[in-house]
Amino acid sequence: MPLQMIRLRAASFVLALPLAASSLVVFPAQATDSATSSPANAMAQASPLSVGEYRRLLREYQEARGAYEEAASAYWNAIAEKRRGRNAKRREHIPIALDDYVLTQPPSYTGPRRPVNPEPEEPEARPPRPRKPIPVVGDLLQAANEHFQWTPQKPASEVEFKRAYARYALAAGLTREQAVRVYSFETGGTGNYDVQAGIEHGGRRAISTAIGYNQLLTTNSIELLAEKGPELVNELSQRAAASSGPRREAMDRKVAVLKKMVAYARSVPDEWAAHEKLADTPQGWALHAMVLDIDVGPMLQTHKLLTSVIFARTKGYTRPLTAAELEMMNLTGDGTGLDMVTMPQAMREQVPTSNFFQRGGYERNPVAIRHNTVAKLLAITDNRMDSNSSLPGARELSSAF
Repeated sequence: MPLQMIRLRAASFVLALPLAASSLVVFPAQATDSATSSPANAMAQASPLSVGEYRRLLREYQEARGAYEEAASAYWNAIAEKRRGRNAKRREHIPIALDDYVLTQPPSYTGPRRPVNPEPEEPEARPPRPRKPIPVVGDLLQAANEHFQWTPQKPASEVEFKRAYARYALAAGLTREQAVRVYSFETGGTGNYDVQAGIEHGGRRAISTAIGYNQLLTTNSIELLAEKGPELVNELSQRAAASSGPRREAMDRKVAVLKKMVAYARSVPDEWAAHEKLADTPQGWALHAMVLDIDVGPMLQTHKLLTSVIFARTKGYTRPLTAAELEMMNLTGDGTGLDMVTMPQAMREQVPTSNFFQRGGYERNPVAIRHNTVAKLLAITDNRMDSNSSLPGARELSSAF
């Protein structure tokens, strides 16, 4: 199994920055005032139109919108075609050139707005779609207890977890700069070992299952346990063998649980879709709880980044990855990320970020639209890392190395 498959394989060419990176991706607020939301109130605020005038304006809108959609479809088809061409070149070990990318920015709609119907129909009543709850740390702990009769070993303090992570990351080959700056970006520079996306900086509702310094999703944890499991079991077994007394008993128990979890992660095909399906079950939540353990958690956090470093090396990229480059691979998947990382600076200045998106993901991402070249996207990532690296959590992690 190629190492890049540990990252988001189903979207390896879709730059959809995860909600774990909510400090970077900011969506515009939507109005919620019920006084302006109904068709009747919208009509009252607009200048009244005759039916004939409305139909004329509607035709103008439809013509403009149709012309835009035609241009946009052609653009995004070209993006997909260029991507297929780059993939084919890589398979044949042919160098990628500037003309292997679409070098223009996506078209934007600048025509008239859709006019307000002077005789609006009442909207069809639809039952509200129930929102599927996102499991939080308490749910993970409960699942681990119910399905594996086990509870992750919490650190005595936050700094203890940071020290454990720093020791393992450094020994595995990550640099302090990579670890600290990625942490600064992913958690905003203040996150604890159990920080969850959405439940930080005053947030009250989880927006994804991303947890920890490097914001592992449940599917990430399952992927890592399936693909790196034997290595993790071996390392934990060695630690257990070096222990004695109650510590040895606890470690032996943890090794036994980890073996069961690895076997469960490997009970489905080694494919992202299968792991994603498993992640949506209480048993999958139980596996995700391992990221909270003082011994196994630092291993999982490290390997989430280390696989990208190793992937780059196997592809012949020997220069150390900057933290921003590593984060691009961490966020977008190794294949897409390496496409940006291996690009010379002169090309980064010219290649639009749209080359690494599908249309829907791009149009929902104001950061990629605003910072619309590879160079600009890497620069805003670096800037965010710079500002967050001075915050208490980042300074504490830095001092742990």
